[in-house]
Amino acid sequence: MARTKSEDDKPVSFAERLAASEAFKAMFREGMSLVEEAAAYLDGPGREEAKALPRAESLAYAAESMRLTTRLMQLASWLLLQRAVNEGELTTDQAASEKRKVKLSYQENAAAPEVFARLPKALRDLVCESTRLQARILHLDQLLYHDPGAPFATPAVSPVEEQLTLLRAAFC
Repeated sequence: MARTKSEDDKPVSFAERLAASEAFKAMFREGMSLVEEAAAYLDGPGREEAKALPRAESLAYAAESMRLTTRLMQLASWLLLQRAVNEGELTTDQAASEKRKVKLSYQENAAAPEVFARLPKALRDLVCESTRLQARILHLDQLLYHDPGAPFATPAVSPVEEQLTLLRAAFC
């Protein structure tokens, strides 16, 4: 007797399983915690540290804090959308449509490496943590929402620059 292809016969999506797993819940908690930690730092101790910086570092601090805030808001939006899918509040198609409003993209540090190294350690740590989380979310996003007929997106930066950024983040 010939079997017809049914929904049960479709391949298992490891990305969808990951997105609905305890690992995702941990990533979600990490992301939301990072948003809270960054807000507390930027509104409190960071503000005082920024006042004490020389001009070049002060400008770099302003640029990095804006990028940090933007990056974290993008990541939080993505995490909230994915949680809504996991909890059945949105379908994957609805989330994909809403996701178009979330400009999830890789952002490099605004400051040159030598200036970034002179910024307050707490800010550098937050930037590094956020870029690591961003890399994980971008990877999961590609796996979940990538059109199978389209090629994977190529990074806007060169592979060499990407490796340099990863090295900078590793030594933060």
